[in-house]
Amino acid sequence: MNYEIKKIKLDFPILRKKINGNKIVYLDNASTTQKPKIVINAISKIYKNYYSSVYRSIYTLSNKNSNNIEKTRIKIAKFINAKSPEEIIFTQNTTEGINLIVNTICKKKLNYRDNIIISITEHHANFIPWYILTKNIGCKLKIINIDKKGNIDINNLKNLIDKNTKILTITHISNVLGIKNPIKKIIKITKKFNIITIIDGSQAIIHKNINVKKINCDFYIFSGHKMYAPTGTGIIYCRKNIMKYINPYKLGGGIIANINIKKNNIKNIQFVNSPWKFETGTYNLESIIGLSKAIDYINNIGINNIVKHEKKIINYTLNKLKSIPEIKIYGNLKKTSLISFNIKNSHCYDIGMLLDQYGIFIRTGNQCCIPLMKLYNIPGVCRISIAMYTSKKDINTFIYVLKKIIKKIK
Repeated sequence: MNYEIKKIKLDFPILRKKINGNKIVYLDNASTTQKPKIVINAISKIYKNYYSSVYRSIYTLSNKNSNNIEKTRIKIAKFINAKSPEEIIFTQNTTEGINLIVNTICKKKLNYRDNIIISITEHHANFIPWYILTKNIGCKLKIINIDKKGNIDINNLKNLIDKNTKILTITHISNVLGIKNPIKKIIKITKKFNIITIIDGSQAIIHKNINVKKINCDFYIFSGHKMYAPTGTGIIYCRKNIMKYINPYKLGGGIIANINIKKNNIKNIQFVNSPWKFETGTYNLESIIGLSKAIDYINNIGINNIVKHEKKIINYTLNKLKSIPEIKIYGNLKKTSLISFNIKNSHCYDIGMLLDQYGIFIRTGNQCCIPLMKLYNIPGVCRISIAMYTSKKDINTFIYVLKKIIKKIK
């Protein structure tokens, strides 16, 4: 199958926009991806034709939208090869998903003698909640080292594990280094000790064919807005046998099955079944429908075709960057979809601002990974990240302008 990059680009209206007379070259896809027409049109169609509340009423529009949410849940389960749609929980984003896990099973399971293992490469969203939890409980947070190339030190991981290790939480692909961690190998080690495994899949969900059965993790978390869907959608995959033992931490409407009152006192509260008991309040209907359409779009192109295309583009970009002597690339060169670099004697913010003048958008700064920045003794990096619509022409434009900037600031 030929990868029709020109046709794909046409499906994303924003990519036709110009900045200072230059067509946009969008290279900040690790932060958020742009949205195809099928997603944009679906959201517009909802507001025009069948917007309503869901799960609250029996009228036609409500029933239609409630069914659409459940169809999306089924679609997501199939997309990541979950055993059941009931292993899928809707959240606002990955950050909320991690906080949900921290404040439910993990808060309940841990005591002051226990410890949690995490890596130095984690995004703050998968670092700060665990740190606060350990401070509140009095348990320990152990950090896995990386080698000089940015790879997880497996021997260090093995040494960190002891009888009190209850949780391991780690990113599938680093949002700074672009390196795929050996998740299956790590989980195989932790399963011997009955350690709960939590995987942040934010950077992996659209750059790999995800199969949670093969990964064999307990939790897998990701955001819809990083896979061409609207903001406001996040997903937690949670093993069904774990889910039934935990209660929600956000309380409110839609998750209550019964409230038993005796002599004017509340005797107990019964929640609805999982996963719905974790989805309190009004659903982000339009974003969930948008996520459904985004998955349709991805499936139509084929995730394997996308991954193959991105591999060619990222390797092409690496070869171009390696040829520029002023550039330092962080981590090993086995990248998936992003590259972090700096230009000698230049601040990353300056480079980002200069590229912006040409309509080239990259991410600059600490990437919400201050511990990793401190390890490298740098304030931040320039990060470029690709998507299904990134072309060699985009990369050539970026490299041409980057060389022009380097020449100017010398």
